Amino acid sequence: MTRTRNTTTSDLFADPFGERSKMQELPPTDLLGARFVFKSNSSRLLRLAAQAFARLPAHRLSAHAPRLELSLLLTPERRLVRAARLEPPPLQMLSGSGYLIGAPESANFVCLSPAERRGVVTVSETMLRYPYHTRYELLEFAVYTLASRCQGLVSLHAACIARAGRGILLMGESGAGKSTITLHSLLQGFDIIAEDSVFVQPRTLKATGLANFLHITEDSLHWVARARDIAAIRKAPVIQRRSGAKKYEVNLRHGSFRLAASPVTIVAVVFLSAQRGVRGELLEALSKSDLSDRLSDAQAYAANQPHWSLFERAVARRGAFVLRRGAHPRESVEALAAIVDLTHSSTG
Repeated sequence: MTRTRNTTTSDLFADPFGERSKMQELPPTDLLGARFVFKSNSSRLLRLAAQAFARLPAHRLSAHAPRLELSLLLTPERRLVRAARLEPPPLQMLSGSGYLIGAPESANFVCLSPAERRGVVTVSETMLRYPYHTRYELLEFAVYTLASRCQGLVSLHAACIARAGRGILLMGESGAGKSTITLHSLLQGFDIIAEDSVFVQPRTLKATGLANFLHITEDSLHWVARARDIAAIRKAPVIQRRSGAKKYEVNLRHGSFRLAASPVTIVAVVFLSAQRGVRGELLEALSKSDLSDRLSDAQAYAANQPHWSLFERAVARRGAFVLRRGAHPRESVEALAAIVDLTHSSTG
């Protein structure tokens, strides 16, 4: 009698974590002052990473960029057979970046080790059907966290625009108008560091970010003067946030937008206010104590990180303002340009 060999079971026991699986790799990518290597068992995940991180300016924060590695693992899903009593998904064994992983099927998670400068992102087939959420909640989260922790950067929920290497941090609650003012700043010749997440060296106040996308609501287009700019924005895909808000996702690497070629030095912090102001009087200077209180309120996560006090002392030596709304976003951009000019003349 010939014994039939179950090759599937044999392979499973021989390589339970898939350590001999072939991994594909993107060329090293310079992001946030670091050099990232992305490896994956899925060409679709690598394409998503390329869409998020390719063709961005290579920002350097030190002479030697740290090498950071992320393994992006797509986990297969098996169709569950319906039974009288459903059981939880079975354990899936995976490996990547030196990790051995056991997790339920269909699990989506990020595991990072800043000390080892590496991490793993696992994505289920179901999650990958939502490329925006996969990119934003898993891939970008992993890149942001690993780069900031490995380099001692302060992670801020803010936008950052710049002119001639001099940057302004824009802070405000959701709906305060960060994206609208960022858009109009770009349309009037400012450079962009990032729309929503900015990373700052606490001692030098050098700022970097990912200037890959800008998210614009339909209402914001009311203020855009040129029809060609409106048409270009409306060609962009529409994403839906978990809050339900729908926005155009404008790829800043296309078109005439100016992406800051290198990190910029923060010269001012501006808190956006929903209150109306009078043209020419939109800005209100803040004292150091007011700045400290507003920063702590606006940046709850960063305020609990190790380098916060150093950052806070450094930024207190720069300008800090409240910016009230003008009749048109162009007036807000004029006020921001005045801040850049003022700080340039005071240090020139």
